[in-house]
Amino acid sequence: MSRRRWVGGQDREILRLAVPAFVALVSEPLMLLADSAIIGHLGTPQLAALGVAGTVLQTIVGICVFLAYGTTSAVARRIGAGDHRGALAQGIDGLWLALLLGVVLALAGVVFAPQAINAFNPSPDVAEYAVTYLRISCFGIPSMLILLAATGVLRGLQDTKTPMVVAISANLLNIVLNLLLVYGLHLDIAGSALGTALVQTAAGVALVVVVVRGARRDGAKLTPDLPGILASAQMGVPLIVRTLTLRAAIILLTFVATSLGTTSVAAHQVAFTFWNFLALALDAIAIAAQALTGRALGAGDVAGTRSITRRMMWWGLWSGAVCGLALWGLRAVYVPWFTADPDVRRTLAAVLLVAAIWQPLNGVVFVLDGVLIGAGDGRYLAIAGVAALLLYIPLALSVLWLDGGIVALWWAFGGFMLVRLLTLVTRERGDAWLVTGATR
Repeated sequence: MSRRRWVGGQDREILRLAVPAFVALVSEPLMLLADSAIIGHLGTPQLAALGVAGTVLQTIVGICVFLAYGTTSAVARRIGAGDHRGALAQGIDGLWLALLLGVVLALAGVVFAPQAINAFNPSPDVAEYAVTYLRISCFGIPSMLILLAATGVLRGLQDTKTPMVVAISANLLNIVLNLLLVYGLHLDIAGSALGTALVQTAAGVALVVVVVRGARRDGAKLTPDLPGILASAQMGVPLIVRTLTLRAAIILLTFVATSLGTTSVAAHQVAFTFWNFLALALDAIAIAAQALTGRALGAGDVAGTRSITRRMMWWGLWSGAVCGLALWGLRAVYVPWFTADPDVRRTLAAVLLVAAIWQPLNGVVFVLDGVLIGAGDGRYLAIAGVAALLLYIPLALSVLWLDGGIVALWWAFGGFMLVRLLTLVTRERGDAWLVTGATR
C-alpha cells in the first residue's frame, strides 16, 4: 500500500470517530443554553440560580469524566487484542462503578446542597431557587455518570455515532419536556431541573441498552464484579488528578480576571466562552486519539501507534490553526452579539488575538492528552498536570500583583498550555508509554 493511501486511510478513520464525537460534545453546552433560555424568561433570580447550581453540578460531573476516558482506553485495548468479551466485561464494570459513585454523589448533593450554594454567597431568593434546582438535579447524577461510562464503552468499541444520535435526541427532548414542565405545568425552575434529569436518565438508559445488548451477544457477565469495579476505580484516580489540575487552572484564570475590573472580566467571559467551545472541537480529535491509540496498543502495533499519533498531532495543529483564524477573523461578526460597550470591545479584541495565537498549540496539547489517555498513561498525565499547575500559579498571580491586565493574564494562561505541551511532547518522544497488550 502506498504511503498516500495509508495516510488517507488514517485520516478517514480519524474523521469517522472525531466528527460524531464533536457533535456529541457540543450537545452538552447546547442543552445548558436551552435551559438558560427557558429559565431566563421566568426571571432574573431563577436565571442566576441556574448559573450557581449549574456550576456545582458541572463540577461534580466534570470530575467524573474519567468514567468516559478511562473506560474508552481499557475497552479499546481489549478490542485491539481481539478480546471482545473482555472488552464488554470491562465496560460493564465501568457502568457499575458509575452507578455506585452516582448514588453516593447524588445523596451527598441532596444533603449538602444548601452549603454548596451558600459558598457562592448568593442573595436569599437566588439561593432558594438554586437549592431547589440542585436538589432535583442530583437525582439525575447517577444517570449522568452512567451516560459518561456508556459513552466511554462505545468509544472504545470504535463507535462514536451512537452517542451522537442519543445526544441529539436528548437535546430535542429536553427542550420539549422543559417547556411542558416549566410553562405547561407551571413548575417554575423545578420543572427545568426535573425535565433535564429525566432526559439524562432516558439518554443513559438508551446507551446502557446498547452496551448490554453487545455484552449479551459476546457472553460477557452483567452482574457486578468487585475486583473489576475496584480496578476501574483505581485506574480513574490519576485521571481525576489530571482533571482537577485543569479545573484549578481555569478557576485561577477566572479569579484573577475577576480582580482586574468590570471591563476586563466582561471581555474575559466572552473570550473564555469561545475558547471553551473551540476546546470541544479540538477535544473531538483527542477522543479519536483515545480510541485509536488504545486499539493499536492492544493489538501490539507500536509502529502503527507511532504513525497514527504523529498524524493526529498534525490534525491537532492544523485544526487549531483553523480555529484560531476563525476566532480572530470572525470577531466583527460575533462580538456585537455580546456587548455594545466600546471599552469591552477593545479589550476583547486584544484578548481574542492572544487566544487565537495559542490555538494551534492547544490543538496539539489536546491530541497528545488523548493519546496518553488512550495508552493508559494516567499517572504521567497526573504528574505533568500538577507540575504545569505549580508553574502556572505564580505566573497568573504575578499578573495580579504587577497589575499586568487581562491581556497579560491570557498570555500567562497560554504559558500553562505551553508547559503542558512540553511535558506531553517529551513523553511522546520516549517509549515508556508504549505498553502493549490487552491490559496495561
